Formats: sequence, structure tokens, C-alpha cells
Amino acid sequence: MIQVKQWAKTSPNPAARLIRQHWHQLNAVELPSVPVLHSVLYQLHKTICFIIQETTRRLYWTPVFKSQIAGGKNLYLYSGMPLVIKPLKITLGSHCRISGVSTFSGRWCSQQTPELIVGNNVDIGWQTTIAVGSKVVLEDNVRMAGKAFLAGYPGHPLNPYDRATGAPDLESQTGAIILQKNVWIGTGVTILPGVTVGENSVIGAGSVVTRNIPANVIAAGNPAHPVRQLTSDELARNNPDI
Repeated sequence: MIQVKQWAKTSPNPAARLIRQHWHQLNAVELPSVPVLHSVLYQLHKTICFIIQETTRRLYWTPVFKSQIAGGKNLYLYSGMPLVIKPLKITLGSHCRISGVSTFSGRWCSQQTPELIVGNNVDIGWQTTIAVGSKVVLEDNVRMAGKAFLAGYPGHPLNPYDRATGAPDLESQTGAIILQKNVWIGTGVTILPGVTVGENSVIGAGSVVTRNIPANVIAAGNPAHPVRQLTSDELARNNPDI
């Protein structure tokens, strides 16, 4: 196939030149859409995909993942099963939602088993990585958008010669990360070791959190800092079911 493509793109042969001249037209050839027929096919496709996804989630991904954790009542996994890189102890509360396209890892050279503690009603979004140096705590109602990175340990020492030999990172480079109740972490946020984000606070997308963030603020930037205080209306509890 590669040889055929190379021939069509480079050969002076008249047939190859004809293919090059009409390539875009040939590439755009498609069957016309028949609205009634293809609408039915689209709904059938969605139904089949949903049945396959739900069956796989309920009968395979969820029980297999729960065999590696404690708790996890009413857990909802979507898009597969998270990658768990041990040593790591994971405890989940109830009614959590976790993307299968996420990674949970524990620092392999820790003196004690790293621990990830997740409260109730927590969302962990798509392509999120939680690297646990000693402990990571996500309290109740925490929301983490996609591609967040909780970097509880770096994985490598700062000394370049130790790093070149594959030596592990140092205890001094690690630290606990705590997201208190109702914290919302935006897309692409990185949180470094030793950081606590206070209750109800929101971290703006793309921020790098290098120090503690107080409660009830919106913080953003690199390094992240409080931008403004949340108002009483924004903090009002309007949902009696929470």
C-alpha cells in the first residue's frame, strides 16, 4: 500500500498524473445522505453503543476497578477503567463519578503506602492524573475538570547526576495535597505538593497552584493567587439535596 501511494504521488506515469490531478475529487466521493434512512441508522448506532458501554461498565469495568479500592458505593465509571499504578491505597466515598481515562499513581519508594482518600459526590474528569506522594484527600463535592494534575511527587530528584542514574525523588520533594469540601478545579490545573485548597474555592483553568489557597475565593494564574472573594449569593446553598 505504501508503495502504491508513493507511486501515485511521484511517478511520471500518465495514470499516476491523472490520479494526482483528480485526487481531491476522488477523495470527496461519498454516498448522498437519505434523511429518513440515515436518521434511523444514527439512532440505531447510538442505541447499540449505549448498550455495549453500559453492559461493559456494569459487568466489567466497575467490578474490576472496585476490587482494587475500598468503598465506592454507587460508583459511576465512564469511558473505561482508570489506570492504577501501585503502591497506592484508594478509598472512595459514595456516588463518585470518575473518568476511565485517568491515572492514579503512588510513589513507589515511599516509607509508607501512599493513600488517596476521596469523599462523597466527587467528580474526577477526563485525562486527570493524581500522583500521590504521601496522601491526597478530595473532600465531599469536589469537582475536577479534565487534564488536571495533582503532583504529589515529581518522580525524579533535582540533582542531575542522581536523575541520570535513575535514582528516586527525595521525601523533601513530596507532600500531601488536600482539596477541601466543594472545591472546583478547572481544566488543566496543576497542584504541587504540600498544597491545601480551602473549602468552596475555585481554581481557574490552566493555573499552577504552588501554595495554599484560602476558602471561598476564585484563584488563578501561575503561580495561582486569589483573584476575588466569592459573594454570599455565590456561596448560598440553593439545593436542599446536597
